[in-house]
Amino acid sequence: MAVPGNTALPPSVGIAPALAEFTRQIGAELAAGTPELPAFPEIAMRARHALSRAEVSIEEVVRIVGAEPSLAVRLLQLANSAAVNRSAQRVTTLRTAIARMGFDLARSATIAFAMSQMRRAEPWRELQTRFREIWESCARLAATAYSVARERRRADADQALLAGMLHAVGKLYVLIRMSRFPPLMRDPAIAAEIEHVWQARAGRALLAHWTLPPEVIEAACGFDQAGGGDPGPASLCDVLMSAHYLVGVQDIAGLPGAAFLGAPCFVRLGLDLEAAARVLQASSAEIASLRAALAD
Repeated sequence: MAVPGNTALPPSVGIAPALAEFTRQIGAELAAGTPELPAFPEIAMRARHALSRAEVSIEEVVRIVGAEPSLAVRLLQLANSAAVNRSAQRVTTLRTAIARMGFDLARSATIAFAMSQMRRAEPWRELQTRFREIWESCARLAATAYSVARERRRADADQALLAGMLHAVGKLYVLIRMSRFPPLMRDPAIAAEIEHVWQARAGRALLAHWTLPPEVIEAACGFDQAGGGDPGPASLCDVLMSAHYLVGVQDIAGLPGAAFLGAPCFVRLGLDLEAAARVLQASSAEIASLRAALAD
């Protein structure tokens, strides 16, 4: 959205004035409650709005998605991935693909497509390396979270995938806003600190504006700070946090000695050594297929 005075300062301006103006601008944008990501494809916005409506028909979704061939291909790839297509029966029509995966998973794939297109936008050419790092991190976490939820036979596997894809959307938002201020971008330590300070607030504001479910917003933006050691039922945050730990496992042989297996999220999920190993072993093909379908 446009904010009065929303212009970058000249590159020659010092860090302190640039930081003050950046803080003013992003604070005003988030306080207004209608933040958006620049260059987010219009077709993805239309599909996301349609998929969020309880009364939407599959015919309407097919009609909207079918207008963008690249998005249609992405949904077909996901529907035929090893994680979703366990029967190994390929689908070739968009309607069948959406029926197979369901609206929640289709919405996840639509947002993933939009984010991948956004990082190719000409204004962000100089940010492509950082965008790709964030994008690949999202795809890894999303695929592993989906696998964890399926391993524990949870009903929110699709939401786990969506939350994983969106866990760094606040970083993208902050990075794009910060790119208007060269003095801030030139100092990696300052840029990292700004990203750290603003990413959660930006992510929550953006996902709330997109009318995503509260549990998805909380998991995407606060999974690493939720729950603690409190007893109780496992949450979507626990799924994301467990996936976060497992993504960092480089060699499954070292899993038996991993201290994180005693973390509260693993305990609440009942995700012991054997179950964690199954996620990393038996689900490796599924995780790889999801990453391939979500990222390109």
